[in-house]
Amino acid sequence: MSKQINTPNRKIAVVAITRHGIALGGRIVAALSGAHLFAPAKFRAEAEAAASGNCSCYTGKTGDQIPALFASSDAIIAIVSVGAVVRLIAPHLGSKETDPAVLVIDEAAQFVIPLLSGHLGGANALAGQLSTVLGATPVLTTASDVRQTLAVDLLGREFGWRIEASHENLVRVSAAVVNDEPVALVQETGSPDWWVNHANGRQTPLPTNLIRFDRLEDVDAERFAAVLWISQREMPADLAATLAGRCVTYRPEPE
Repeated sequence: MSKQINTPNRKIAVVAITRHGIALGGRIVAALSGAHLFAPAKFRAEAEAAASGNCSCYTGKTGDQIPALFASSDAIIAIVSVGAVVRLIAPHLGSKETDPAVLVIDEAAQFVIPLLSGHLGGANALAGQLSTVLGATPVLTTASDVRQTLAVDLLGREFGWRIEASHENLVRVSAAVVNDEPVALVQETGSPDWWVNHANGRQTPLPTNLIRFDRLEDVDAERFAAVLWISQREMPADLAATLAGRCVTYRPEPE
């Protein structure tokens, strides 16, 4: 087993319902700090052998455990079929801002599939980490991750930047980024190193449709489909009107 992956302050529930799945669950629990194995009581001996002191066994149906796990976990890793997991979590879905990350892994550990909360919940990033540990293939379907372009809702997250934008604006601007439309990226403050390991790891240069500027006033708004603005100042009223509906603002902490 490789060095344990540090997942600070995260509660990760690993759910397995078969003997082979429980054995794999034990490997995952050993690999992730904050992970705990949940298995049916009829496999108590297998669960304790796989994750001694770090497992819980339940009686009754697995579906009956989901409400509590969904409410108390930051991430759920299910060694169960995708279809079954979809049906189990469907009644409990809230929003991308509050739902835990949900991942599915097959018993043979061939594929790691982020099913829910890929970005904000960190399922895509966790899939990448697990695939390295298990020698599995991460199955990513999020456009920005597949193409290794900028994830608008994660820009500056590692530095604690606060995002100011409506959900509609985030969707509109994200679409402009992944569709290769011209996007102005204006950075007036904050760390300049945000592209390094952005989101789930980026090995490519900054996408060519993102054009950097040092000041918002230097942007010809008519040339760009959207604007990403990293600043601590208030937007001038005339520019606010011009960029309405197509600007996402990022607020770094004062230096």
